[in-house]
Amino acid sequence: MELRILVVGSSGPSQFSLTNSILGREEFSKDVTSIVQSRKNLGDVAGTRVAVVNGPNLYGKHLSRTKMKTEMKRWPCKCLSAPGPHALLMAFDLEQICPNDVKTPKLMVKRFGEDALSHTIVLLAYEGDVDILALENRVSTDWHIRELIEQCGGRYHVFNKNWRDRSRDKELVQKIERMLATLGGQHYTSRSYGQAEESVRKEERKLLKKRAAETEEAWRELEQQYRGEALRWQMDAYNNSVGAEIRAKAEMDNGWLRTSLAVGAGLGLAAGAAMGMAMGAVAGAMGMTMGGAFGGLMGGSAGGTAQVAIEHLEDRVGPHATNFNTVFINRFYRPPRS
Repeated sequence: MELRILVVGSSGPSQFSLTNSILGREEFSKDVTSIVQSRKNLGDVAGTRVAVVNGPNLYGKHLSRTKMKTEMKRWPCKCLSAPGPHALLMAFDLEQICPNDVKTPKLMVKRFGEDALSHTIVLLAYEGDVDILALENRVSTDWHIRELIEQCGGRYHVFNKNWRDRSRDKELVQKIERMLATLGGQHYTSRSYGQAEESVRKEERKLLKKRAAETEEAWRELEQQYRGEALRWQMDAYNNSVGAEIRAKAEMDNGWLRTSLAVGAGLGLAAGAAMGMAMGAVAGAMGMTMGGAFGGLMGGSAGGTAQVAIEHLEDRVGPHATNFNTVFINRFYRPPRS
């Protein structure tokens, strides 16, 4: 089973330190304090396969409120964690957490749905060689930390910013598993997550249809090279690889994602035109006409940059998978040893 984990940060680098800690590698450098677009990386935690998705901080300083809201509500974040995350990890730095952070769970509900907190665990980052019992004592005595955790069902976990320290990995996985057990083993879902998954699957079917001829040719090549158990192993390996590649592409580029980006361009055009007409009104009727045209051009250009982003959607998924094609048959797959 692969655990889908959605990591959310209040502000600063906490969520990126957490992702590095979960993956056991430096996926984000220390100077990363925010990202504009959602990203997904695959890894292994205490023997459990995980897919970790990061999005913009809820209080991102480098994003306007409008841009932040658009990115959080758009499909990249939800498509990358569809059909829904098994756990939402809300990350904070113990050295910087403040009373204002108590409001973060309400923003989580606003962004991901009213039941999101039932799948949420508070993650608290520390640095250096610290006594865990002292940290636990602080959690129980600081009222704002305690209130924050209580809003998430009393669930929390402390982790070291040093991603090389994996001593608490197993405990984190166990906490996620215990939470899921109380929820009947079900991942988080909502109406928008259901729509995102439907869109991804529709795109998968289209991509599979396009690859049908190539897939059949690969099967024939395998049938010529292998027999019996070895052939079944190779066929399963090939099908799983192609399926993973197609799923990744469908998550990054699908109908609803393209629609949301196109809508962004349209809204930019309309907003730009309205602004231009308002400014042009100072110069009279002719000014309104010229201002509207110029504003529409500029707004459409700004909104259109979202459309260009489609060409760079691969950047949203970390380097976790091999690029698959028929050449891989002889290079990467071998029959199991008897």
